[in-house]
Amino acid sequence: MSVLQVSELTKRFGKFTALNGINLEVREGEVFGFIGPNGAGKSTTIRILLGILKATAGEAKIFGKDAWADAVEIHKRISYVPGDVNLWPNLTGGEVIDLFVKLRGGNNTNRREELIKRFDLDPSKKCRTYSKGNRQKVALVAAFSSDADLYILDEPTSGLDPLMEQVFQQCVMEQKQSGKSILLSSHILSEVEKLCDRVGIIRQGKIIETGTLSELRHLTRINLLVKTKEQITDLHVLKGIHEIDEREGVLSFQVDTEELDVVMKHISQFGVVKLESTPPTLEDLFMRHYEGKAGAGGRS
Repeated sequence: MSVLQVSELTKRFGKFTALNGINLEVREGEVFGFIGPNGAGKSTTIRILLGILKATAGEAKIFGKDAWADAVEIHKRISYVPGDVNLWPNLTGGEVIDLFVKLRGGNNTNRREELIKRFDLDPSKKCRTYSKGNRQKVALVAAFSSDADLYILDEPTSGLDPLMEQVFQQCVMEQKQSGKSILLSSHILSEVEKLCDRVGIIRQGKIIETGTLSELRHLTRINLLVKTKEQITDLHVLKGIHEIDEREGVLSFQVDTEELDVVMKHISQFGVVKLESTPPTLEDLFMRHYEGKAGAGGRS
């Protein structure tokens, strides 16, 4: 079942087209990764979903309701964390968390206390004294203390140290296990890879690829390290071979997934002594889509 549905969404700012007919779907109980470089259109999409911006054309629906017309109703069931959190300077972190939780009608103090401890946050300090990382923690504690059905997280770990990133990842998995849906926009590709069921890649206002990581990996290359008894010949003439490099008798290269069978048959003739294969990372996938395609950036 779809929790969030975006169809042919377009947003123009004057003559500049920030979003050009994008389609997105987040299903119930899934973590959907939304990735792309700065200026690709991620934040513009999220602002439309939050009812902050009105789309020029197309539609954005959350829980079957219109993101612009029914924004107030929708906000009762969503939690949002931006990448740059601004807080009231004279309130303490604890007061801000309480305010956000009460706005959503929640009152789970045990959950709040547990999250404050896990994120190692001092809630008694005034917000003006907080670092960027601590401001981010306040927003995350407030978001995960609320009983939302959909979490919209836009670069949520910006400013967090690796230990706190791990805590964040655990919180996301807990929400997923309890059937909640999460839209995660992030440039930390290893984070997306760990957490997301499906991924959408956006470039210059268009979704250029959507699918599970295993589906997307079929479109890319596998990294191979090979050592053989005899020297491998004619490797470069095979289809789908890239970036051949040899060091101390060990050959490393990339091979297109669909050509792997032919390549393995070829190298096995030379007496394989050592063979290591690593699947492409999301970063490999992402870079392949962007290599030589980077255009002028615009609004994000």
